[in-house]
Amino acid sequence: MCGIVGFVGTQADALPFIFDGLKRLEYRGYDSAGIALALPQGIAIQKSKGKISVLETVLGMLPPGPCGIGHTRWATHGRPTDQNAHPHTDCRGEIATVHNGIIENFEELRTELVALGHHFVSDTDTEVIPHLLEQYGGNQDLEAAVRKAETRLKGAYAFLAVSSLEPDKIVAVRRTSPLLIGLGQGENYLASDFSAFLSSTRRAVALENGDMAVVTPTHYQIWDQSGSSVDRSIIEIDWDIKQTERGGYAHFMLKEIMEQPEAWSDCLLGRLEGERVVVSELGLPVEVLNQTKRIQIVAAGTAYHAGLIGKALIERLVRIPVVVDVASEYRYQDPVLESGTLVIAVSQSGETADTLACVRMVKDMGGFTYAITNTVGSTLSRESDAVIYTHAGPEIAVASTKAYTTQILVFNLLAMALAEARGRGRPDLIQILRELPSLGHGVLERMDPVSEMAEKLARSRDVFYVGRGIDWALAMEGQLKLKEISYIHAEAYAAGELKHGTLALIEEGTPVVAIVTEPQLAEKTISNILEVKARGAEVWGIVADNMPGAFAMDHRISIPVRDPLVASVLAVIPLQLLAYWTAVARGEDVDQPRNLAKSVTVE
Repeated sequence: MCGIVGFVGTQADALPFIFDGLKRLEYRGYDSAGIALALPQGIAIQKSKGKISVLETVLGMLPPGPCGIGHTRWATHGRPTDQNAHPHTDCRGEIATVHNGIIENFEELRTELVALGHHFVSDTDTEVIPHLLEQYGGNQDLEAAVRKAETRLKGAYAFLAVSSLEPDKIVAVRRTSPLLIGLGQGENYLASDFSAFLSSTRRAVALENGDMAVVTPTHYQIWDQSGSSVDRSIIEIDWDIKQTERGGYAHFMLKEIMEQPEAWSDCLLGRLEGERVVVSELGLPVEVLNQTKRIQIVAAGTAYHAGLIGKALIERLVRIPVVVDVASEYRYQDPVLESGTLVIAVSQSGETADTLACVRMVKDMGGFTYAITNTVGSTLSRESDAVIYTHAGPEIAVASTKAYTTQILVFNLLAMALAEARGRGRPDLIQILRELPSLGHGVLERMDPVSEMAEKLARSRDVFYVGRGIDWALAMEGQLKLKEISYIHAEAYAAGELKHGTLALIEEGTPVVAIVTEPQLAEKTISNILEVKARGAEVWGIVADNMPGAFAMDHRISIPVRDPLVASVLAVIPLQLLAYWTAVARGEDVDQPRNLAKSVTVE
């Protein structure tokens, strides 16, 4: 997902803030970057393909100015080139825009504008915006031009616009893609993510879908889609800027893996009391909790894998049916929403486009939606009927780790609360939840063998992950992590499915990662392990410490498992580290893997 940054002040130079903000948004994924300053003599602009470090080499050519916009681009329309990088300008170089998302009718608009004499220099959909603003008189009245242009644009997007003829304001528009105003003293900020301005303020206003805003150094005003002036509540961000820095670790991903026990403590804080879950801390009305007859989970990527574990927890503890769907599929399935269904939407960022579309569809159908997210003020948190925050803190690496395990903890809390409401409480599991942060520290201290395993895995072409039950859900997450950051082909299979075709792929030396934490399924999984070993596979086991079957594995990492229902957050640690050290061994860009963005806010 692209990143947007804006700054408007009275005395300060906008350039240092915008550049710092772009660096803080690098984790979102990008292939080019640029900055434009609105100066009385015209738009001063520098942009380049590649990393922000490339852009930095030419920023000295920009003169100082108190108003500007910046962007990190992730290519959708047009290849990553200097010309296609944002910001884009109008023909006269008096208007500049940056844009996240997609303008669906850009070809129609471009054809129309070219016929009117406008000259385009890029292949992007974005460039139609400044030319449309120019056509509608943006050189005289930027705000009025944006209002008129908005009636012509179709798609899911957000953009900022500045004019050299009005160098003391930024006009912002939000249509689905996230956009926030950061509130300062004598200066204000705009960004697509809190982290861009956390060094300057923790007070922010999140634009709602359809909002337009005009921001000056001392004031801001917001209008909704109908054109009515509206007030939006101010959000106080509780993240510490130090949390977004690497703190001595080589990569954010490693830092975030190591932070997990603290994140679990934060996630559980105040939500456990004695031998019960504090229902009021789950953000879910008691009447909904008591009346829920079935659950529908929608999510994408890693959040979907957390949902698979959530399904197992709820069905086993509560005995109500749970269905998990990939959000990009569910929204197009014309689903049947039965009475008493709780729809749970899971997203770290709270901005995942397909997940948000599912929530809107369910609300149109009269259903009740419950968000599990990490981001206060996100679109998902605002548009859902109820929300619970994972309190994982900022997660910078594209490959999710602590956000995933805190999502699983929230599912644990929800499952136990639902069970208690039905007379099926498990106080023993409550106690194990309390112990997880301490157990997590112990697991992290014993992970040295994983880096040795990774050195061998780094030379592999294909890797297979197997497990049963919850272990199969963990295998799904393990294989995703490996291919996300190491670019090694990996697949996860329910171990019992090996004979249904997959076994044909096993040959001498094929790495197989087997997860065995469920005692009632261990014997069957070990039998499957022996089958792949008989065909030459090298088996890497992630195994409960009290589990037999060591003879079946070439390499074994033991995990303390008090109960398999709450062991998944521990068992995934070696899977995360195995992916991390494999990517490091291959010399890959761990935090910013190619072609990927932190959150997918376009379809």
